[in-house]
Amino acid sequence: MIIIDKALEQREKEGKPIRVGMMGAGFMARGITLQILNYTKGIRLVAISNRHVEKAQKVYKDSGAKVIITTRSQKKFDSAIENKKYVVTDEPQLLTRCPHIDILLEITGTLDYAIPVILEAFKHRKHVAVMNAELDGTLGPLLKTYADRAGVIYTNTDGDQPGVQMNLFRFVKGLGITPVLCGNIKGLQDPYRTPTTQAGFAARWGQKPHMVTSFADGTKVSFEQAVVANATGFHAAKRGLWQPVVTPGTPLEEAVKKFSSREILKHPGLVDYIVGADPNPGVFVLGTIDHPIQKHYLNLYKLGQGPLYLFYTPYHLCHFEIANTIGRAVIFKDAVVTPVGKPFVEVVSIAKKNLTRDEILDGMGYFMTYGACENAAIARKENLLPIGLSEGLKLKHDIAKDQAITLDDVVADPNRISWKLWREQNRVFKNT
Repeated sequence: MIIIDKALEQREKEGKPIRVGMMGAGFMARGITLQILNYTKGIRLVAISNRHVEKAQKVYKDSGAKVIITTRSQKKFDSAIENKKYVVTDEPQLLTRCPHIDILLEITGTLDYAIPVILEAFKHRKHVAVMNAELDGTLGPLLKTYADRAGVIYTNTDGDQPGVQMNLFRFVKGLGITPVLCGNIKGLQDPYRTPTTQAGFAARWGQKPHMVTSFADGTKVSFEQAVVANATGFHAAKRGLWQPVVTPGTPLEEAVKKFSSREILKHPGLVDYIVGADPNPGVFVLGTIDHPIQKHYLNLYKLGQGPLYLFYTPYHLCHFEIANTIGRAVIFKDAVVTPVGKPFVEVVSIAKKNLTRDEILDGMGYFMTYGACENAAIARKENLLPIGLSEGLKLKHDIAKDQAITLDDVVADPNRISWKLWREQNRVFKNT
């Protein structure tokens, strides 16, 4: 964003770069490291933690880092950063306790592994940015309350689709136009895809098959829209959203006509997505305004006669925009995407196939379930199982294909920290 670049340039001139510790060394970490080390002023990626340190070392080396220290000692870790050396470790808590780190960047895509590190970061008054829609869409509202108590920022990131939507939402709102729908654009939607069907695509792009499957089966986009809903107070029109499908390449201006303007204006404040529209993978916001003179100007500027006006961003650039998130959080105390309060939309578990009693659920992006958006009030009333908590749970009953799985259908795992925090989140926000 304009203004962030100047602020970061000033930090560079003053020799006071923002110091980032990153948790995770997978596909996205490679791009982030390359971007910060070679193309970003005013930010220094001082440390990477990963369960396999050799992956963290490779990420640094591939980005041109020469001297890399590997340690599990807090003293050596802190000293290396103080002496401007890059550090890798398999102990992520070293990042949270280091006085030479300003913000934790969490990109693991996990819940139970990431949560303790994030909570410890808050205790040490560190800002936290997550590129982890699964965590944010499941426990973001509670994590935001912990961040508020610590006086730090908790945020999702620029560049990923929730962040791009939120930036567009704020832009439209700043024009005096009322946003009524925040939308995502997908090229493919098939809830029955599996790691087997997606293996070739995953190999082509160097990603994990289960992650690619979560894109294809709708789980990922559901989490992205839940994150946006919880940051805006918006809701879902129906379970699974409308998700209209158009002929691939259909211009977005035509594709949005698949939405009912009457229904949107009757129940404004929705999240949704379109499959097949161009530009893909962009995002959009539909807004409305009543003043006749402003409507005249919008028509003059080629946005049409209304009642709904389309604003869109034709791309999302993930790691390329990470500097904006870091600068906004540390310098301006501004969150890109963060919950406004209680959960408004959850991502619930739907059976991909007929499931049998005593089977163990395999989690997001695998063979047994896919995620779908549902309004939180309905999800709690019907006792539906959040897909973010589903992995490893044993089924108590047979479940038919496309049936929503409830908490009564599984053997809970109350000792998992994700489960404990989810229960706490329900108590804090008085959900059942």
